[in-house]
Parts: sequence; structure tokens; C-alpha cells
Amino acid sequence: MEDRSVQAAQIEWERLTQARNFPLSLRVKVAFISGTSIVNSTLFSSWEVKTVQTRYGPVTYKARGEQVLINRHGYAFPLPPHSINYRANIRALADLGFEMIVSLNSVGSLKPELTPGTVVSCSDYVNIQSPPQTFFDDELKGGEPGIPNPLIPKIVAELAPEFVIPTGKVYVQMRGPRFETKAEIAILRHWGDVIGMTAAHEADLCGEIGLKYNSLAIIDNYANGLEGVSIDFAAFKELVRQNQQKVNRIFTRLLEILA
Repeated sequence: MEDRSVQAAQIEWERLTQARNFPLSLRVKVAFISGTSIVNSTLFSSWEVKTVQTRYGPVTYKARGEQVLINRHGYAFPLPPHSINYRANIRALADLGFEMIVSLNSVGSLKPELTPGTVVSCSDYVNIQSPPQTFFDDELKGGEPGIPNPLIPKIVAELAPEFVIPTGKVYVQMRGPRFETKAEIAILRHWGDVIGMTAAHEADLCGEIGLKYNSLAIIDNYANGLEGVSIDFAAFKELVRQNQQKVNRIFTRLLEILA
């Protein structure tokens, strides 16, 4: 059965594009956010490095023409998830005039059938442990939670058959920076499909500020204890390295699809 979130996203995509037959870049501006998956990539080495000031602090990003990429962990010494300036990152993209965000997150699998190397799209999330990330420090209000994914139907269709991307998955966010214990995973595996430390914060902030968040996530590892696997940071870095060629290929295609 087709995921209802994908159906809703397809309706939104058609609404955005049916009025005119202009190229996508003339209708809606798309920015990319990634992190662990592009730390060692040379794909963006020739892109211009720029900095924009926001009320929450400066943000460094890379640009090529109308295409922009933010490394959520930064371009100097990579920041751990709990130290990322999420508000500055999302505010910067809004100030630069972007409407759509395509995010690629590194995640662990909570399901045996979602093997390392699989790329998925998440349409919802669980985030009850981490402190909130919000623009509403002085107002009693909140944004609409969730991941709208209006570009995902187009992305999934055009990446196929090279990449088959399961959609409608649930992202479980933990605070990090350590990986989860085996006892924690024994509980969390019933809450969702993949586990990470960043996407829910970004989706919350995009919802508050009116940006449309689109989720892609590459599974770099099984969660700690799943399928008899133990995980530590050294093992994780090796698994990320093994998926680097796939990440480079996905981004190459995304840049073509959303040009």
C-alpha cells in the first residue's frame, strides 16, 4: 500500500508545479543540508565558501550558482549533534530565500530488513529526549510538527531504478553524542524505523519558519545490539566510509534532478 504521506506530498508537489512549465529552479529554491555523509566527500570541493550572519550567529555554507549546501556539523572541526547551531542554520536558509530543504542524514537501522547502505525517507519522528530547538523563546506557540516531503515523490521517482527508496519511515531522535546502549535500542526499535541525532530539530525549526523539509537518510549501521552488532565511533566511521561512493552518487543525481 502506498504511504499516505507520499500521496499528500505528491498533491503538494503538483500544486507547486502545475501552474507553469518553468524549470524547477525558477519556481522554487532548494537548499541541501547534510553532515556526516559529506565530511569526506570531494564532490563540493570546488564550490564557493560563503558566510551569512543571522540573529543566532554566523553560518558558513557552500554555493554553486543557485545551489547551496550547509554541512550541519560545520566546515572546520565537526561539531557534535548537541552543539550544532540549528537555529542559525535554518534561519540562514530562510534569509537566503530558500523555500525547500532537502536533508540527507546518517542514521542507524532499527529494523533487520533495513540493511546498512539502504536509503530511506522519513515522514514522521519521535523526539522526546532532546531539549527543544525553537524560534519561539518568548511566545507561547509552536510550529506544525512533521515532515511534509513535497519533493520526495519526484526525487524517489527520478532516482529509481538506480536507488529504491522506502518512504514513510519514522525517525527516532536521541540527544547524542554517544550511541545508544543495547538496552535502549531494545526499547526504541518499537518506536520507529531508523535512529539519529539531528533531523527532528531541523524539521521542527523548518515547520516554525515556513520551510518545507524533505527527508532522505542513509543507513550507515545497524543500531547497537540489532542483528548481534555492537557499535562504537571507530566502527561507525568505517561504515560511513564504505557508503561514501553511494552518497556521492546520490548527491550527483539530486543536483541534476533539482537543478
